[in-house]
Amino acid sequence: MKIAALIIAAALGCGAIHSKAAAQTASATTAQQQAGKVEPQAVNALAKMSAYLRSVPAFQIDLTTQRDDVDVYGQLITLNGVATYKVRRPDSFFINLDMPSTARQYVNDGKTVTVFDPKSGYYGTFQALPTIRGTLELAEQKYGASVPLDDLFTWSEGDDRAKSLTAAHFIGKAQVAGQNANHYAYRQPGIDWQVWIADGDKPVPLRVIIVASDDPARPRFQTDMSWDTSPTFAADTFVFAPPPNARATVLRPLN
Repeated sequence: MKIAALIIAAALGCGAIHSKAAAQTASATTAQQQAGKVEPQAVNALAKMSAYLRSVPAFQIDLTTQRDDVDVYGQLITLNGVATYKVRRPDSFFINLDMPSTARQYVNDGKTVTVFDPKSGYYGTFQALPTIRGTLELAEQKYGASVPLDDLFTWSEGDDRAKSLTAAHFIGKAQVAGQNANHYAYRQPGIDWQVWIADGDKPVPLRVIIVASDDPARPRFQTDMSWDTSPTFAADTFVFAPPPNARATVLRPLN
């Protein structure tokens, strides 16, 4: 499931979307209106989260993921993965993915991005852009490479896709890994998604769940995140050092 095209990074607000009038019973009409309600509280929570992420100059996140795939028999199969993000603004990152179908490392020193496949031992490079968001968008558009929850970088740099919201509401107080959180639910065409935002003065996303509502199988993606917003990185964190027997290759654009 492609995450970047799905999650709404809401640094901007949006208004409620009204249901179309139709000849329905009173209860059905009420249900339709509730399904299309965008609560300002829920949109403001995303704006607050976005503002905080913009204020953090460096962070590390350890992610655990669960992703549903539909097998050849039409059955949903849940696959687990892990990832680590080390980020220093405005232009450096180290991302290590250990997913069921993909094991990759992405290292950006601010000038060059190296993509390393530890299974094959091959690595390739391309020129980075001035921002992390721009670099990740280039990687996806030109080379078809993407990382889970790259929306973290649209959340933290602003985005206007909140206009796609058809519903947004506060669920209630909750806990994620023992940490107090506020639970919100959102809806846009094709997906339903939820986010648990840490309570207090560091409103980071702790858990995200996405369901493809336009797929009859309703596959689900979940990631839980453990944050360090004051990390100490080694000097060589964002420098790629080829391991023994690694082989350089040329990254070929999609077109």
